[in-house]
Amino acid sequence: MDAAGIEEMFQGLGPVTIKRMFGGKGIYHLGRIVAVEVGGEVLLKADDKSSPEFAAAGSSQWFYEGKKGNPVKMPYWSIPDAAYDDPDEMAKWVRLAYEAALRAE
Repeated sequence: MDAAGIEEMFQGLGPVTIKRMFGGKGIYHLGRIVAVEVGGEVLLKADDKSSPEFAAAGSSQWFYEGKKGNPVKMPYWSIPDAAYDDPDEMAKWVRLAYEAALRAE
């Protein structure tokens, strides 16, 4: 996804900074990472408090295969499908990601 598309996605939260990292992009708001872009997909930060909401909305948690083929779960989740067609819904999810970033301090 290009920078303009990412910025539009996060307009309900405010300005974001996009930095290259690990073959993808890190997406930051006010100095805190709120999302990553991997393989063209934006994944939002979540934690123990917000991940149940992501799961209930049909999102999936990002993981990669670690050593010995074991899955390593990362604190990032896919964006619920309904958010792509509704700016207010997208704003809800990106705010949840920012709240998780604040709790991660």
